[in-house]
Amino acid sequence: MDSFRRFRPAPGPACLLTAAICGLALPGIAAWASAAAGAAVGPNRTTEHPPEVIANVGGKLLTVTHGPSESGTVIVPNGKITAVGPAASTTVPRNARVFDAHGKTVYPGLFDAETHLGLTEVASDKNGNDLAETSDEILPQMRVVDAFHAETVRVPVNRINGVTSAIVAPASEDSVPGQDALIQLYGRDRDEMIVVADIALAMNFDADVRRRAGRGAAAPKFPSTRMGVASQIRQAFLDTQHYMDQRQAATKPGFKGEPVKRDLRHEALIPYLKGEKPVVFGAYESYEVQVAMGIAQEFHLKVILNHVTHAQDVLDTIAAYHVPVIVGSIYDAPQANERYDAVFSLPYELQKRGVKIALSSMTNGPVSDSRNLPYAAGYAVAYGLPYDEAIKAITLNPAEMFGVGDRLGSLDVGKIGNVVIADGDPLDVRTSVLQVFINGIPIPMSSRQTELRDEYLPLTTPHGKP
Repeated sequence: MDSFRRFRPAPGPACLLTAAICGLALPGIAAWASAAAGAAVGPNRTTEHPPEVIANVGGKLLTVTHGPSESGTVIVPNGKITAVGPAASTTVPRNARVFDAHGKTVYPGLFDAETHLGLTEVASDKNGNDLAETSDEILPQMRVVDAFHAETVRVPVNRINGVTSAIVAPASEDSVPGQDALIQLYGRDRDEMIVVADIALAMNFDADVRRRAGRGAAAPKFPSTRMGVASQIRQAFLDTQHYMDQRQAATKPGFKGEPVKRDLRHEALIPYLKGEKPVVFGAYESYEVQVAMGIAQEFHLKVILNHVTHAQDVLDTIAAYHVPVIVGSIYDAPQANERYDAVFSLPYELQKRGVKIALSSMTNGPVSDSRNLPYAAGYAVAYGLPYDEAIKAITLNPAEMFGVGDRLGSLDVGKIGNVVIADGDPLDVRTSVLQVFINGIPIPMSSRQTELRDEYLPLTTPHGKP
C-alpha cells in the first residue's frame, strides 16, 4: 500500500511572499514516494507506466454527480473508472495498487475553462510567445494545437495542484483569434496531451480588439471602434455563408462555373455556422454582451459566453439567453460604479438565475495560473455560490460545456481516471494535494518550482535544515 511522504517547510516572511506570488514554496507539498519511479520518456517528467489497476481506498469522495461519500473507494484499471462506492462494500481487485486515502479527500481532476498553457513560457520573451497572430483580425483558421508546446515547465506547476484538463485558447487580441484545444496535463508526447483539437472557436467583442494607435501602430486602422468590430465579424460569417453556397452549387449536376478555391478561413468557420461546435464569445460590459449575443443569434451560433465581468445589470437578460457562461477572472477589480463585491459575487448571481457556470483562471494579473483555479472557486463560495456548484464549476460544468462531460468532470463509472487525493477541502488554500492521477497514472508530484524550493530552502534556515 502506497504511503505519503510529506515536506512542510517552516515559512518565514520571504517564503510566504514567494508562495503568494510565484508558488515557489507552498506551505504543504506532498508526494507518493513511488509515484515518480521510472525513467523519463516524454515531456514534463512523463515516465513509462505499464497498465495497472489503481485503487483509492477509504477517502471522502466528492463524486460531483452523486454527492459526497465519507468513506469510499475508486477503482481505476487501465485508465478508466470501473467502480465508485462505499469502502466497506467495494471489492478491491487482488492485483490493484492500493493508495490509502483514509482521512483524505478524493475528487475528480480539475478542469480549467480557459488558459494559455503551452502558448507562452516567459511573458517578457517574445520568442517564447505564440499567444495570438495579430497580423489580421479574423483568423479562425489559426489552431492553438499548431503552437502548443508540451514541454513547457508551466504544466507540472499547475497539475500538481489538481488540474488535469484545460482549454488552451489564443489571447484575446483579435476579434476571431483562432480555435481552442482541450489538453490533459500529462502524456508521452504533445499528441497524447491534446485530447480534442479545434474544440471551440474563440471570439471577442470588447475594447481590446480595436486597432487603435498605440498598439504597435502609428495610426488607427480598421476596426478601430466597436462598430467596426461588429461589422467585421458579421461580414466574415456572411462571406462564409456565400462560400458554402458556392461549394454546394459546384456539386450539382451540370455545373459549368469555375471550381471554388478552397479557403481555410471559410472552412474553419463552417462547423460553427452549422452549430456543430461551440463559439466561446468573450465580452465584459453589458452592451458588449448584448451586441455579441445579437450577432450569435443572427447566425444561429452555439454560444458559450465568456467573462461578462461588468455585466451585472443585464444578468436576467443573460439568463434568458439560455447559454452557459465562463466567469474569469473572479479577481478583476470592480468598476467605479459597482459594489466592491460585484465580481466576487458574479458566479452566485448567475447560478441563482439558472445559468450553468464554469470558472477559469484567466486574468491579466499575477494569479493567472491554473493552479489557482480552486481558490477562485473558494472566493465564489465566500460570496454566495453553493459549495457543490463551485465544485461543478471547476469539474463537470466546463466538461459538459465543451462536449466531453461523458468522459471528464466527475467520479463516475466509465469516465477517464483523472483523480486527485488531497489532505483537505480542495477549495482551501491550506490544503495540500498529495497525489494526482491522469488516465489512471500516478503522476510525479514535482515541478521546476518544487525543485528550486528543495535546492535553496535549506540555505535560508540554520544549519541547512528546514
